[in-house]
Amino acid sequence: MCGIVGFCDFRRSNATEEWAAVGRRMGERLTHRGPDAGGVWQTTDAVLAHRRLAVIDVERGGQPMTRYRGAVPCTIVYNGEIYNAGELRRTLMRRGWRFETACDTEVVLTAYMEYGERVGEHLEGIFAFAIYDGLRRQLFLCRDRFGVKPLFYAYKDGTFLFASEQKALFEYPGVEPEIDREGWCEVLGLGPARTPGCGVFKGIRELLPAHYMTVTPEGIRQERWWSLVSMSHGENYEDTVAHVRELLTGAIQRQLVSDVPLCTFLSGGLDSSVITAVAARQYAAEGKTLTTYSFDYTDNERYFHPSDFQPDADAPWVRRMVETFGTEHKVLTCGMEDLAALLTDSMAAHDLPSMADVDSSLYYFCRQVAKEHVVAVSGECADEVFGGYPWFHRRELMECGTFPWCPDLSARTGVMRREVVERLGLADYVHERYEEWVSAAPRLDGETGEEKRRREIGWLNLNWFMATLLERKDRCSMASGLEVRVPFCDDKLVQYVWNIPWEMKSRNGERKSVLRDAAKGLLPEDVRNRPKSPYPKTHNPEYERLVREKLTAVLDDPNAPVKAIVDEDVLREGLLVSAGDYGRPWFGQLMAGPQMLAWLVQMNGWMERFHLSPPLS
Repeated sequence: MCGIVGFCDFRRSNATEEWAAVGRRMGERLTHRGPDAGGVWQTTDAVLAHRRLAVIDVERGGQPMTRYRGAVPCTIVYNGEIYNAGELRRTLMRRGWRFETACDTEVVLTAYMEYGERVGEHLEGIFAFAIYDGLRRQLFLCRDRFGVKPLFYAYKDGTFLFASEQKALFEYPGVEPEIDREGWCEVLGLGPARTPGCGVFKGIRELLPAHYMTVTPEGIRQERWWSLVSMSHGENYEDTVAHVRELLTGAIQRQLVSDVPLCTFLSGGLDSSVITAVAARQYAAEGKTLTTYSFDYTDNERYFHPSDFQPDADAPWVRRMVETFGTEHKVLTCGMEDLAALLTDSMAAHDLPSMADVDSSLYYFCRQVAKEHVVAVSGECADEVFGGYPWFHRRELMECGTFPWCPDLSARTGVMRREVVERLGLADYVHERYEEWVSAAPRLDGETGEEKRRREIGWLNLNWFMATLLERKDRCSMASGLEVRVPFCDDKLVQYVWNIPWEMKSRNGERKSVLRDAAKGLLPEDVRNRPKSPYPKTHNPEYERLVREKLTAVLDDPNAPVKAIVDEDVLREGLLVSAGDYGRPWFGQLMAGPQMLAWLVQMNGWMERFHLSPPLS
């Protein structure tokens, strides 16, 4: 994976040292995404810059990369991995193209030169890239089907800019971080999620997943190149299970290709265990031993308490998998001081308030993994794809009339100043975004009742909740130069499972039954039937004490910008004195009372970092 940036302005010459220096500055802001190398390319119309994390063809895969049609350049900056690169390379060679490297960057560039704007249809993988096409005199941008890799853009006084992360855009002259009403509504009403396509900062957008964009002297155009299709499912249960197993194992195996050390994240849950089982078997067949990592917290075995959301601890299940598959396993343990201290770093990685310690812990773990590995494979997205979350099963969440991972907005607005909530119109904004996206769900003719509603919930999950977790994984991993792959996001698997009827996905009331049955023979039976348990979090009261201390210090600071947003009396008399509630999350399954405190600490740090004025100033 890498970091990409650039800008395009057809009214001036960009081929000067002044503009090259701007491109370098923008690229250097993303050095964490690509610590191995960097480069800048410029022409009269555009400047492209790149930071590289070398994974395939380490020696010859440098960027920006240029191919020529005669004397006319076609140059790419690319972030991603293409899992069908070998097959696509052979197809292009049969069409007369020749290659100088073994990297997928050259395959993507050549595929664009062959297929033009429909290039995305030929790519299987995760990607975001920009190509300056000298023949067409256009800048072309494209993003993968589910937005695994980020791509932000802005338009400033006639100049089009793009970057993998918002922070790099602020290195361009005159582009400043500002927040308007929309941005505040996103952060306070929807955060840590955000509306697809919204970059939160004023004037910054994100290229939507499965879309491409062209920038020419005539203007800017954005088009969708892929979408989910709702259709009737014609296979019986046994054939469906076999089909899921074939698609999933194929996706995992394709994503094990790497020229640098690769590992898997292992929690002992169904999703990560399936990935580890397939990977370990393939490694064993090649005479290699797979490395696995699990995550825990200081003294968690002492303080862990089961709940509906987190029924048991991971450690015994991890040991079961390691013993079964003989992996080289490493347990990473995060201390409470690190967990609290890294709230600021994880916020800075996102350029936004994030998922509090859910993110700071992943940031810590990825930083440790990156000391020995460059690529990891993770079980993210299985619950979105197969319907594993509580809101697919609990009627009060399914029918709450808003985003089901945040059914009660008062959990957050209750700690805010009333005038902020009312002036921004937070409730109306959230409702408008919800209605907008529910109405866009791909329907199936004749589908009614619960099946129709679950399809709507599935659509929201794929486009909103999954997008939040994918962004979390990208920022926390790439902050340390670690690439994380997500096989459950394979488009062929997602498209197929999208149309599996609910009675198969949850046969006899068992969550993700079709996935569990597809795992028969791959996993030990007790692991295969383990109840769902989410990403681990600490139950150590020391963490909560540290966060309370941090937020108290913020509130004691008369210049703290977040004080213009929060109701200080509510915080001092409520969350800052009462015991933390881990059982009633206010976002998703993992963000409860302690995470609210940490989120507000991040909010204050974010406002200070970007010198942001509060919403009513």
